[in-house]
Amino acid sequence: MTRSQELSLLISGSVLENAPLAPFSTFRIGGAAEIFVEPHSIDDIIKIQEFVSLHSIPFFILGNGSNVLISDEGLDGIVMNLETGFTTLNYNESTNIITAGAGVKMATFVDFAIRHHRKGVEMLAGIPATIGGAIRMNAGCYGGETSDHIFAVKLIRDGRDILLLKSECGFGYRHSGFYKSDIVIEAQFLMGKGDPQELQEIKVKHIKHRNQVQPVNLPNCGSVFKNPRPKFSAELIEAAGLKGSRIGGAQISPLHANFIVNTDNAKAHDVTSLMNLARKKVFDMTGIILEPEVQLIGFQENPILSLS
Repeated sequence: MTRSQELSLLISGSVLENAPLAPFSTFRIGGAAEIFVEPHSIDDIIKIQEFVSLHSIPFFILGNGSNVLISDEGLDGIVMNLETGFTTLNYNESTNIITAGAGVKMATFVDFAIRHHRKGVEMLAGIPATIGGAIRMNAGCYGGETSDHIFAVKLIRDGRDILLLKSECGFGYRHSGFYKSDIVIEAQFLMGKGDPQELQEIKVKHIKHRNQVQPVNLPNCGSVFKNPRPKFSAELIEAAGLKGSRIGGAQISPLHANFIVNTDNAKAHDVTSLMNLARKKVFDMTGIILEPEVQLIGFQENPILSLS
């Protein structure tokens, strides 16, 4: 019996072998997962964790892949996706708390908040992420971050589900303090009251601006590098003369220099080569080391060259 067959007998969710991962990446890049699972319950997740521990095999959680670059060789072990089984969205009128499952898309969550007169997340609508992924990296834009209105986060840790208050989550700039093995399954958000029409107008304004200044028409992962405050990575890369630079099927966007786009069946190696080029040029010019925001998964060795 194969590992995937054994796992399929343990959980109620789906289990697939050699599942292509590129469709789950906004980059549309990446090889196949040895085992791809979509759990339907907390019990499923706990059993998967136990299975991973028993067999000592690699384990990854993949949302909709908006902030990842997946190796062309794919991923050994188990890849988990929560977009089918963890899509709860509800609003408690007595507490004003919205509960959102880890598999809920950010755009869906923002629309839900607006419909229930809750303000504070409308600027996040254009982020192509799930709630779980956005929480793990504390995704943000236009002055707002996912963590701004979080009340508590529910996750699986060491085989049991626990609830952490926001103060226990260790949020920072594009960062959270969760353990690597933690699996976020839902979050509670507490927001003030707002006018739905005004909130919708703010949302639309930010989306229109995003569409004007970011290459939304081509596959990409969002911002490639964190901003080395007070500087902006896009400005530094543009100043280095790299806007529009190409390697293989990948290109540093002529529209926004902190975006790398997949113009023609790009490979992961094309993207990492452009990242290394940008980091070296910016470092040589300014002494600033650009830190990747995109997560690199499935690579046998770190493809990002050290500049220290």
